Amino acid sequence: MNAIEILGLVAAVVTTSCFIPQVFKISKEKSTKDISLVMYLIMALGLTLWLIYGIAIESLPVTLANGVTLLLVSWILILKLKYK
Repeated sequence: MNAIEILGLVAAVVTTSCFIPQVFKISKEKSTKDISLVMYLIMALGLTLWLIYGIAIESLPVTLANGVTLLLVSWILILKLKYK
């Protein structure tokens, strides 16, 4: 693993982790009234496309970052629908 891949993995951890507080906040408060459904749907679509791209170019940082972030965003979407 070279320095650029390590940089990519660190960037992936930082950007992916920004969704974790939102998941915990929604789970704790059981409220999603201030969360935009459209924004998260568009985000999920973009992440899916990035995930496909990462797999296609065989990039571990791109694949991991977008795969994990897609899971977190999907969790938020599920909670959004559950706690309308």
